[in-house]
Amino acid sequence: MIDDVYSAKVLALAANLPHLGRLESPDGSAEKTSRLCGSRVTVDVGLDPGGRIDRFAQDVKACALGQASAAILGAGAIGASEADLELATEAFRSMLKTGGPPPQGRFSDLAMLAPVKDYPARHASTLLAFEAALEAVRQARARTSPAGAA
Repeated sequence: MIDDVYSAKVLALAANLPHLGRLESPDGSAEKTSRLCGSRVTVDVGLDPGGRIDRFAQDVKACALGQASAAILGAGAIGASEADLELATEAFRSMLKTGGPPPQGRFSDLAMLAPVKDYPARHASTLLAFEAALEAVRQARARTSPAGAA
């Protein structure tokens, strides 16, 4: 039932997005848009010398599900590595597409979005923030690694 998707917890998350805005000089940025509904998320990151996120901002123009996902991302982004984001994004995608287990660790709250599995038209907007964050970190690593330096 659609009421399970838009639970009080999901709506509370959507109303309280951490790290809203843009960074002045990010190491990496990425924007993702859902072709189906037009939701859009832009993520800016800064990385510490070990490649972990030490600065994070997001500009979110999305439905409540996209906002809830972005809120969970924002709550756990600082300190996350590319590997952390890869694991979370793949587990999240699997949870939505095939009913796989929810992500563990810093992004385990994504479990509350498991009912979205039954609404394939909502998958893309729900995944946007994580896909944008992963792309932004990859871009930042390419720019800041010795091989990516000009």
